[in-house]
Amino acid sequence: MSANPAIENHGELVSLDPLVNLLADDMKAVNAMILQRLASDVPLIPELAGHLIAAGGKRIRPMMTLAGAQIAGGSAHAVGLATAVEFIHSATLLHDDVIDESNLRRGRDTANALWGNEASVLVGDFLFARAFELMVEAGDITVLGQLANASARITEGEIKQMTIAGMPDTPQDAYFDVITGKTAILFAAAAAAGAELAGANDDDVAVMHDYGLQLGLAFQIMDDAMDYGVSSSSMGKNTGDDFIDQKITLPVILAWQDGGANDREFWQRTMGDGNFTDGDLATAQAILASHDAIDRSIAIAGDYANAAIAALSRLSSPGQSQMPIIAALAAAARFSAARQN
Repeated sequence: MSANPAIENHGELVSLDPLVNLLADDMKAVNAMILQRLASDVPLIPELAGHLIAAGGKRIRPMMTLAGAQIAGGSAHAVGLATAVEFIHSATLLHDDVIDESNLRRGRDTANALWGNEASVLVGDFLFARAFELMVEAGDITVLGQLANASARITEGEIKQMTIAGMPDTPQDAYFDVITGKTAILFAAAAAAGAELAGANDDDVAVMHDYGLQLGLAFQIMDDAMDYGVSSSSMGKNTGDDFIDQKITLPVILAWQDGGANDREFWQRTMGDGNFTDGDLATAQAILASHDAIDRSIAIAGDYANAAIAALSRLSSPGQSQMPIIAALAAAARFSAARQN
């Protein structure tokens, strides 16, 4: 996969590193709180949850909370709220892997592959409960409402994804509705909640919500494009998982819309009917390439990344002290549509 030409970087930084570096101390505190709040008299809980969380990942959702708080000057409760966001995300991953029957996550065996579905679902429930404890401790009812609503929207997004599974003729609007709920809404709520907690005005809270939403859409579209175009070792999951799981994503929708009768027959047999044979993934990749569906999807991700950057320009009179975090958020947006993993 090549760099995304749709990103208006003009020589500007395309990296998550500035955000990671600026938030390093707070993220150390988040990681410490994660370990503290995983404590339980039931040893399986910290063991199973710790397996997933120790696998790492970019931790970009809790970073959204910390960055949102920094935009408004910071908050003593930002670390706890960022931990809650990571617990919400981790709980959804545990549940997703059970639903998808996945056996690889971030390059490691999934929790359900090691401990079984029942344990994974119950530990996911435990993480949701811990998240809501932390949200209550933040002491802001508006923030609690934002993240509670996001948690409900995530579940709705996952259910909507199930309803379009195996339907390669799904319209783009339905796909974007799914990824807004299952992915982008938590990015948005995390960023907005951090700003709200730190006392930002309503306009700036709305800006951070919009930034997070556009960033989350770019991330998910790139994930969906990479499923067909990046090696398993780079992704930390099996190449073609979405294909085998009959998940309808943007590249397939674009190829279906542009395809002739033979292409559509292939998509219906495989992703529609679940009738797979040897070599079908390679055929799918060839069809996608013939319609430029991967690169077109990446270009759309770039459009959302640019929209995230544009949102930052609407922040009300940021001071000099906010300039580094704003620049880091812009670099993270460019990264979201140019990453390889």
